[in-house]
Amino acid sequence: MFTLIKKDGNARRGIFETVHGTIQSPFFMNVGTAAAIKGGISSIDLDGLKCQVELCNTYHLHLRPGDRLIRTMGGLHKFMNWKKPILTDSGGFQVFSLSKLRRIKEEGVYFQSHIDGARIFMGPEESMQIQSNLASTIAMAFDECVENPSPFKYVKDSCARTTRWLERCQKEMDRLNAQEGTINPKQMLFGINQGGTYDELRVSHIKEISQFGLDGYAIGGLAVGEPAEVMYHIIEEVEPFMPNDKPRYLMGVGTPQNIIEAVYRGVDMFDCVMPSRNARHGTVFTWDGILHITNEKYKTDSLPLDTKCDCPTCKNFSRAYVRHLFKANEQLAGRLAVQHNLYFYNTLMEKIRSAIDEDRFDAFRDEYSKKLGTRI
Repeated sequence: MFTLIKKDGNARRGIFETVHGTIQSPFFMNVGTAAAIKGGISSIDLDGLKCQVELCNTYHLHLRPGDRLIRTMGGLHKFMNWKKPILTDSGGFQVFSLSKLRRIKEEGVYFQSHIDGARIFMGPEESMQIQSNLASTIAMAFDECVENPSPFKYVKDSCARTTRWLERCQKEMDRLNAQEGTINPKQMLFGINQGGTYDELRVSHIKEISQFGLDGYAIGGLAVGEPAEVMYHIIEEVEPFMPNDKPRYLMGVGTPQNIIEAVYRGVDMFDCVMPSRNARHGTVFTWDGILHITNEKYKTDSLPLDTKCDCPTCKNFSRAYVRHLFKANEQLAGRLAVQHNLYFYNTLMEKIRSAIDEDRFDAFRDEYSKKLGTRI
């Protein structure tokens, strides 16, 4: 399913074949948590923004409109009219983000809905069943994402539980994929490496889960408040023990600089709400750095958001106009900015792939890693 076709240092260039199409790696997954990109971007728009994969969230879709409803509609692909691959997050991140609304037990996690307070239970089997109903291309194993830092013993026990949950996920997915009537019987399963910021736990856990022979492996529990250098260090510790012939996914990352630095360390897949979330507040990414379009200096600026970009926003609208939309609280402001940021991120991945293809990734990193994180 995954073919590593080239390396430039530790940076990897691959082709990932799925039942819903072939993905060129490294790649960024555009985050449509509830089967839509926030900011008014449709699946039709995503095609023109160079998106290869969309990410949706198991927990949120389970709450509304309900995974069983989506199953009756033919699965997520038909429901949202998206023909390319979809990855569904397992709901494990909500174990972290909804910490005040949950209790963790061996059987799974008891939640209170953030919408109406209703009691919800989700364990490995339930997560796989929901994701099977959604019929995503890639399902993520149910895990616990711990807070950084957390006590060593808690993190060690959590890793062991995540491994036990992974075993249950794999068994349940095999059962579901073999069932008559399953929408996507070729649904893939990725395991998630945990271990907080403890090197020995991270390494022992990746060694353990790599024995499961899964379709891919993720590094989870990072980009949750720890310094970037700590994240890079953990990647460096884990990477030598990740299977070479499977895609490697750094969950919830991140800034353009984070992505370049993680590719440099051997990562293939990324996702983050940052491009759409920041855009909706007037922060856009450009090839010269980060631009805050609501600043006064753009009031009469006739240039596009980025003079080096050919996205639909940059080809058709000025900084002055986009700034006016934000100041006037027009919904179009967010849509135009989100459109630009997603295009920028997908073009960044395109340029990274070309740099690896042409053995110049180090030069690309030297030119852009710091610059793309600089505020204009």
